[in-house]
Amino acid sequence: MKSFDTIRKRAAERKGGDDVLMSLLGRTPDNAKLREIPDHRFLSTMAERVFSAGFVWRVIEQKWPGFEEAFLGFEPKRLLFQPEDFWHDLASDARIVRNPQKIKSVRENAAFVDRVAQERGSFGKFLAEWPADDQAGLIDYLGKHGSRLGGNTGQYFLRWVGWDSYIVSSEMVAALRDAGLDISEKATAKKDRAKIQAKLNEWAAASGLPYAHISRILAMSIGPNRTPEEIRSYVGDAE
Repeated sequence: MKSFDTIRKRAAERKGGDDVLMSLLGRTPDNAKLREIPDHRFLSTMAERVFSAGFVWRVIEQKWPGFEEAFLGFEPKRLLFQPEDFWHDLASDARIVRNPQKIKSVRENAAFVDRVAQERGSFGKFLAEWPADDQAGLIDYLGKHGSRLGGNTGQYFLRWVGWDSYIVSSEMVAALRDAGLDISEKATAKKDRAKIQAKLNEWAAASGLPYAHISRILAMSIGPNRTPEEIRSYVGDAE
């Protein structure tokens, strides 16, 4: 396989140098800090990523203050005490995107967050204690126990809350395949995800870089060569 150093050099050349490349990687994640985040912020981010999936993200961002009002600040226990009429009425609430299945997922994820918080002290504590070298296992857990949190939605949820998450984007998969990793074009199979996790674990240990930065470097090393200005304009620090 090509070395990660070779991939990083190619990404740097495409972006105008290593200093420019590093400036596009965003903040360094700190999983331990997730302990400080209240449970309702995790539920809010879950809902935002679920509603954004398959939709125009900017529209969801613009409407989000209305979502916060409609869903009572995403306080899990408060939501779980609401009667059936509350959830029924949300399907016609103009403050949100009125998707019944995604509205239902908020209720289900409120129960998920509350249950984990009772078992582990808080949802943030649960995430902070999950091994950083087992994102694949964490995504499986979110997909199994949460609602609509598997796959890329789960990855983006982790990235948005500040967990050191890599994103298995089409560019990242293309870069890994180009480097010689034996995975399929979609890399959706469990065996493919295991291979990706193992390779990123290897590169994280060797480079000292967080998984989020390795993920971005891979994505910027191949495919459409967007300018640094374009990347900053639509990616921001959370992407």
